[in-house]
This record gives sequence, structure tokens and C-alpha cells, in this order.
Amino acid sequence: MPRIGLIVNDGKQLAVDTALTIQKKLEKERYEVIRASSSGGMVGFANPDQHMRTLGYSSCVPEGFDSSMSLAIVLGGDGTVLSAARQTAPVKVPILTINTGHLGFLAEAYLSDVDRALEEILLKKWEIELRTSLVVSVMRGDQRRWETLCLNEMALHREPLTSMCHFEISIGRHAPVDISADGVILSTPTGSTAYSLSAGGPVITPDCPVLQLTPIAPHSLASRALVFSDLEPVTIFPATPERLMMVVDGTAGCYVWPEDRVLIRKSNHPVRFIRLSDHEFFQVLRKKLGWGLPHVAKPEKN
Repeated sequence: MPRIGLIVNDGKQLAVDTALTIQKKLEKERYEVIRASSSGGMVGFANPDQHMRTLGYSSCVPEGFDSSMSLAIVLGGDGTVLSAARQTAPVKVPILTINTGHLGFLAEAYLSDVDRALEEILLKKWEIELRTSLVVSVMRGDQRRWETLCLNEMALHREPLTSMCHFEISIGRHAPVDISADGVILSTPTGSTAYSLSAGGPVITPDCPVLQLTPIAPHSLASRALVFSDLEPVTIFPATPERLMMVVDGTAGCYVWPEDRVLIRKSNHPVRFIRLSDHEFFQVLRKKLGWGLPHVAKPEKN
């Protein structure tokens, strides 16, 4: 019997009700449905007074999810999708994202399209688009103190974010650079339309094999966003005596101490998004962010 996963934001009643409807339809078509909460991919924030989360990123995979699963349907907003990415990428399960939230930038379908989306899934009329993901690790010497998978971005800053920090950043084989700023963001092309965009970074189309480093409120006119090959591992050394806060995809994070370093590298497990139709990225930018809308001049006053 073929198996389909169902990852649900259990905190949203609309998502829960929709999941029940979808499950009944799939079981009627003789699919085994394995349901999981998206909370399993929300790693959360490590308490500095407790032990760090030393588990590897594959620990987020729900019980019963493996590479033999046909796909997983994700019900929720963009935050739910980010969590589901951690739960499915390590076992190569493609995800169909159905938005029950607000913006839905990462959504493939909406509630009004559920019946059509299920029909196309059952008829296998879909393709897979690969999106780069990152492995973010906090290291102290040779010890891994914390690790998670990242689809959008890693942000490192002081807590609260009110004063300048110093960072020494090493990108692959290149000479280390020093950046003075409120913080730094390391993002994928998918994350280029998220926090990095708000900090002044460029939009990068998802098919570009690059990463982006964006300073937050830099203390120099020369410190600007940098785009480089995603084959280059990045190491960030906090050159600040106080602890810093690291946030990954908005749902995971921990404190980073002066003796730690943050290692970011491209994951061998891309996130597999199911596409039911041609995913035209510029159209998504236009609809969601208003990019490229025609300019209309203000009417002249009489």
C-alpha cells in the first residue's frame, strides 16, 4: 500500500480540519496516511542554563517517514513549511505545501485548490523542484554543541539587537574578512526573499548555486551583501566578549559564546518541493511582494 505523509500545524484549527478531510480522501483511494505535527521540526531555542542540543539534524524526521514514502502534504503557513523541510529533507520525501496561513510565499496551493491538487497528486501529474538547504552547526573545538537544517537563513546578532558586534568570517579558501554590524545573515536563494531582503540584500532566483552574506546595519559603507558559490563552507567567529544569539529560519536557535564558532555548509539533502504547474518565480515575486508592477504616474492636479 503506497504511503503519504501529512504534516500539520496542530495549533491552527483550519489546518487540523483540512488535514482530516484530506486524510479521509486519501484513505478512500487506498493510501496509508502517516500524520505528524509540524512542531517536530521546530527545534526551538536552547536555554543557556541547560545542555545544548547535540543531536544531528536528521533527528527531526518523524517516526514512520522514510525514502519509500511517496510524498508529504504540508498544511500551514510559511513557518510550517520551514519546519516540514527539516522533517523531510534528510529522508528525501518531497512535500506539497498547501497554505492555511497568511502570506504563503512558499505555498504551492491554497485551500480553494485542495481538490484539484489532490487529483493531480493521485494522477501523478507533478514534478519536483530542488531547493538548497544548509547545515548550521555550533562548534567548540572539535565538539558539535548544536546543529539543525536550514532552508531560509541563519542570523547571528547580539541580544537584544541594539548594538554593534564584530565578526570574523571565513568563506572557503578565501582570506577571512572582518565585519562590524548589528549582526550578519547567511541565506540561501530561497531565503533571499526573507530576512536578508529586509536587510538590503538582493533577490536571488532559486536555481542559482550560490549563498548570500548580508550584514545587518553595518558600521561601514564598504560592508554590503556578498554572493558566492554554495560549495564554499562558511565559518563565523564572534569577535565580541558577550554571548550572541543565533536564529535559524525563525524557529530554531541558541546562544553562541566567544569561544564558539558557527559552521555553515551546503547540505547533501536539498528540500524537494512538489510543483503542480510551472513555478514561475517572477510571477511569485509579483503576486507576493509587488515586484515589477507597472509604474502608474500620479494624475495631474487641475
